[in-house]
Amino acid sequence: MSNSTRCAACRFLRRRCRQDCVLAPYFPPTYPQRFASVHKVFGASKITELLKQLPVHLRYDAAECMSIEAASRARDPVYGCVGVISQLQQQIIDVQSELVKIKGELAVHNAQQQLQLENGEKASEQRQDELLWLGSTQHDPLNLDQLLIQANDYQKSHF
Repeated sequence: MSNSTRCAACRFLRRRCRQDCVLAPYFPPTYPQRFASVHKVFGASKITELLKQLPVHLRYDAAECMSIEAASRARDPVYGCVGVISQLQQQIIDVQSELVKIKGELAVHNAQQQLQLENGEKASEQRQDELLWLGSTQHDPLNLDQLLIQANDYQKSHF
């Protein structure tokens, strides 16, 4: 590579960018800050060593991971990515706990509703029985017709 198109790593390190530069594909000159932050966390020799040890098809992902870790370390120097992961895991635990609570409340609500339905059916059966009883005696709730017939029969026979 010529001096004008040095990769961000070689430009940052103020060295000539060779044709076979391991860092060039992963730290292009358009993103100089990316290499600067990765260099601050890992160091140039460690980055180069890591990338050389990996197969070519995994190097891009490794450079991405180092960049993400460096950005995380800039935000949280103590925990870096682990701090974000811990927060997300805690959120998952909280949401799972809330889900269990809501499922419990839903089960209680469903049980109450089922109980009301069952009680409603029993009450409905009782009401139907009462209506049937009233229906059979509704025309003559005290059986007055029968009593009058018996009274008439009695009067005819005795008077």
